[in-house]
Amino acid sequence: MDRDYPSHLRPVPASGDSTAPALQPESQLTPGLTPPQTRGRSNDFVTDVIVDLGYVDDQQARRAIEDARTAGRPPERLLLEQGAVTPDQFSRAVAERYGLDHIDLGVFQIDMAAANLVPVNTARRYRAIPVGFVNRGTLLVAMSDPTNVLAVDDIQMATGLDCRVAVAADEDIEALIGRLNTLQNAVTETIVDEEEEELAEVADMQVSAEDAPVIKLVYSVLGQAVGEGASDIHFETADGEMRVRFRVDGVLREAAHVPKRMVSAVVSRVKIMSDLNIAEKRVPQDGRVSVTVEDRRVDLRVTTLPTQQGEGATIRILDKENAQRSLDELGMEGEARTRFQAAVGQAYGAVLVTGPTGSGKSTTLYAALQELNSVEKKIITIEDPVEYRLNGVNQINVNRKAGLDFATGLRSILRADPDIVMVGEIRDGETARIAIEAALTGHMMLSTLHTNDAPGAIIRLTKMGIEAFLTASAVDCVVAQRLARKLCTHCKRRTIVPAAAMLEAGLRAATELEAYEPAGCARCNHSGYKGRVGIYSVMALSERIKEMAVAQQPEADIATVAREEGMLTLREDGVGKVRAGLTSLEEVLRVTA
Repeated sequence: MDRDYPSHLRPVPASGDSTAPALQPESQLTPGLTPPQTRGRSNDFVTDVIVDLGYVDDQQARRAIEDARTAGRPPERLLLEQGAVTPDQFSRAVAERYGLDHIDLGVFQIDMAAANLVPVNTARRYRAIPVGFVNRGTLLVAMSDPTNVLAVDDIQMATGLDCRVAVAADEDIEALIGRLNTLQNAVTETIVDEEEEELAEVADMQVSAEDAPVIKLVYSVLGQAVGEGASDIHFETADGEMRVRFRVDGVLREAAHVPKRMVSAVVSRVKIMSDLNIAEKRVPQDGRVSVTVEDRRVDLRVTTLPTQQGEGATIRILDKENAQRSLDELGMEGEARTRFQAAVGQAYGAVLVTGPTGSGKSTTLYAALQELNSVEKKIITIEDPVEYRLNGVNQINVNRKAGLDFATGLRSILRADPDIVMVGEIRDGETARIAIEAALTGHMMLSTLHTNDAPGAIIRLTKMGIEAFLTASAVDCVVAQRLARKLCTHCKRRTIVPAAAMLEAGLRAATELEAYEPAGCARCNHSGYKGRVGIYSVMALSERIKEMAVAQQPEADIATVAREEGMLTLREDGVGKVRAGLTSLEEVLRVTA
């Protein structure tokens, strides 16, 4: 090690050196993290490195050196202030000078558990903030001035962990500190009383100095998850530590790692928020809480699970703004849209939406209810649980402890003179029979069913014990759906899908397909996707299909006739979305496999 390097500024060993503390198996592939080209330039000035990297020429550098003598500031600082180099270029030159990694905080995925280990005031004072973990005992710390030994020592003493320094632009560090402070302060809690269903302010809690970092961490994670549009947060314990994952657009990704000493406190804090028993760790618990994130009301459903590795928690984020969407926004269009609207607009009958869990079935029904909602119609729903509150709609929550399930609730609903009834899910034969009979006796019945495609719903009801002639008489329309990730509009790039690839995927294609593919940028967290769009297969029950249902013909035969009558399969509708540039063929194949 060169003598003029402080202890924390060890030149990064070459990639083949076994002593290199790798961030990941291939740290050079970590987005936003760039290893140095050299092992450090102990005899060079930062100005020399700036010239060598081609950011300025020799003449500009000499002029800056001359001006620095009278200005009393380093020449590289003058180059930065004059705009000759950008903050990013300046930080890259500093990293190269000391043989350290350079980190682009606009691209690097910040670990909020690491960032919250240091108070915001301390981070702002030292212009240094932890952004991840190298390993269990080492933090990755982003600094604008890597020679600040005092800052590194204080962070090591405060966290009890070693520090590995990476150089970041000063303005990026300031922006991250401001964002962290905003996330911590953006969330305010309210608790929902399950008995009265009213919102009440959280009582003043005794918060000790030890609890404060945990509260800040949980609030930061919540704020970040809501800001990124996550539907779920997973707190998972393994080997004494905890990883935090977000489900964004249906796909899980790691967001943070919680140190071992904070794991139990994080789970306890989540329990306190949702009014659960923090002493009970042997059985699962369910609760809910409403939080306000930057003046936006968000409901949270909390489930804790005692696993062999330790207690974990899952938070379902119910953002009302994301739920109240029209059929246009969901992506239902063309003939499928016409068939669906015609079915739900009838005075009576049954409309079923099918698909796996998380495919957006309830959101589609909510969109239909919003179109049907009027003063002239009484709408009652029974759900498990009520995810989003709809104005003007009477919503009932299943409560099995009190004896209220779908079947018993549905019987009571039919005595309350409804025009439209929505059942969250048909799970058993009893609920199915009551729903079908209600559709036959003058009610519009909307519900969901777990089948892979639209024709499969007819067979599923038969297997539940519903006579085929009743199903044929009651059901007017079946919608199968999936949710595919939308391509990021800022980074998607044009591509050509060969006809052979289309045929290999089971799609009829005579020519190649002009489409788009994901690229990845900072706006989409380098996934290439942002948001989701629905893929729909809508089967209207014509007289011919009803006759086949009564005759209990095979599902494949019903599907063939439905396609002859204009029904698109999920993949065919997905290819239409690909052609329109909304999603990629790879994504359509993934969700329709």
